[in-house]
Amino acid sequence: MTETPPAAPASPAPSATAAPALDDGSKPVKKEDSFGVFLIKLVLFVAVFRSFFLAPFYIPSESMLPRLLVGDYLLLAKWPYGYSRKSLPFGLPLLPESRVLARTPERGDVVVFKAPPTNQDDWIKRVIGIPGDTVQMKDGVLWLNGQPVPKQRVADFVVPVTPNMTTDPDGNPKPPCASPQFDAKLADGAEVCRYPQYRETLPGGKSYNVLDFGPRENDNTDPVMVPEGSVFLMGDNRDNSADSRVPFDRGGLGGPVPQDNLLGRATVMMWSTDGGAEWLKPWTWFTAARWSRIGSGF
Repeated sequence: MTETPPAAPASPAPSATAAPALDDGSKPVKKEDSFGVFLIKLVLFVAVFRSFFLAPFYIPSESMLPRLLVGDYLLLAKWPYGYSRKSLPFGLPLLPESRVLARTPERGDVVVFKAPPTNQDDWIKRVIGIPGDTVQMKDGVLWLNGQPVPKQRVADFVVPVTPNMTTDPDGNPKPPCASPQFDAKLADGAEVCRYPQYRETLPGGKSYNVLDFGPRENDNTDPVMVPEGSVFLMGDNRDNSADSRVPFDRGGLGGPVPQDNLLGRATVMMWSTDGGAEWLKPWTWFTAARWSRIGSGF
C-alpha cells in the first residue's frame, strides 16, 4: 500500500495590516519625505553650516585695497576665533553674548566682524594690534609697542577702472579713483587708478601691501593700548578706511573692537567680478569674472 503524503497546510489569509511583499523579499522602502520637509532640512543645514563652518562675504568698498577689490566674494572661516550669538543668523539667542571656544587672532589676520557702535553691519579689516599692544601712527608710519613697523616702497598698485568702481555702496555715482591725481591711462588707452604702494611687515613676519596717498588726517594718532579681549583693526587702504584710528562721530570704529564681535577669518577668494555682468546677457557672467583672483588665499 502506498502512503498518501499529508496535505499541505492551508496558507493563512493575509492580514489587513501586513506590509506588502516585494518581489525580492526585502522590506518595503520608506516613503520619501515631502518636498516641503526637504526644503526645511536644507535651510537648517545651510544655517548650521554658515553659522559654524564657512560663510560667503562680499566686498562692497575699497577700504582693503590692494588686497581686496570691490566685487570680490570670499569665504569666511567661522571656527578660528570661537562662536558667540553674533555668529548666528539674526543674532538668535542660542549662544551666549561672549564667545565660546574663544581664541585670539594673530596680527595680520583679515577678519570680518560686527562694527561698533551698533553691532549691526559686517565689516572687514586687518588685525594690527592684539591685547597688550600699543598702536600709534606717526607721519603715516605704523608704530607697535614703541617701534616703527618696517614699511618699504614697492611698485605702484595699478587697478583697471571697472563698472563697480564708479558707484558707491549705496549706488550713487562717484569718481573711480580716490582723487584725480591718481587717474592714469595705459599705453592702450585703458583707464586705471595708480596708487603708491608699500610693503609692511609686522612683528612675527606677517607681510602685506598697503596704500598711502600722502599726508592725511589719520597719519598721526595718539598711542592706544589694546585692552584684554579686544583687537585694533585697520584697513590696508590706509587713507580711505574708517577703522580703529577713527572716532565714532567720523564714522569709524572708535578704537579697539571687542573680540566678541568677530565673526571669522578670511580664508579663500571664491569669486570676483568687475561689475560688468548683466542678467539678460549670460555671456557677460563670464567676461566680467576676474578669473585670476579666484582661489587665492589670505
